[in-house]
Amino acid sequence: MKAVLQRVSAASVAVDGKIVGECKAGLMILLGVAEGDTERDAELLAAKILKLRIFNDENGKMNLSVQDIDGELLVISQFTLLADYSHGNRPSYTDSAKPDEADRLYEYFVSLVRTQVKHTGTGIFGADMKVSLVNDGPVTITMDSEKLKKNRS
Repeated sequence: MKAVLQRVSAASVAVDGKIVGECKAGLMILLGVAEGDTERDAELLAAKILKLRIFNDENGKMNLSVQDIDGELLVISQFTLLADYSHGNRPSYTDSAKPDEADRLYEYFVSLVRTQVKHTGTGIFGADMKVSLVNDGPVTITMDSEKLKKNRS
């Protein structure tokens, strides 16, 4: 499972011209589910993301988590994070989980973070979405559940 986190002042996602999810100050998370991912991948990423200290404290040092600042989340599914671009010029997405499984694990991830964050907006799985955000910093971090699993071994 891969995630791209962006620290934002605000973010929203629209489908067919209508806002379907949004957040104020906090994190926008693009989430890609890989073939073979399990609930454990979602649990590891969710736990790490919620405790990641990337928000400024009173001294301007990135020392606070999204929970510490009472921030919000916007979680958007994005299978293109699993793109294999090693051959040719057209990316392959065969490493992505099948849609039914990807949707299940995406919803599971969302359910995990919703228990810890006061507001979690979402996109619509599989929809053509238009994402708007104000990146704060900018701070953008990529995460991969495989790296988290290796560190726990």
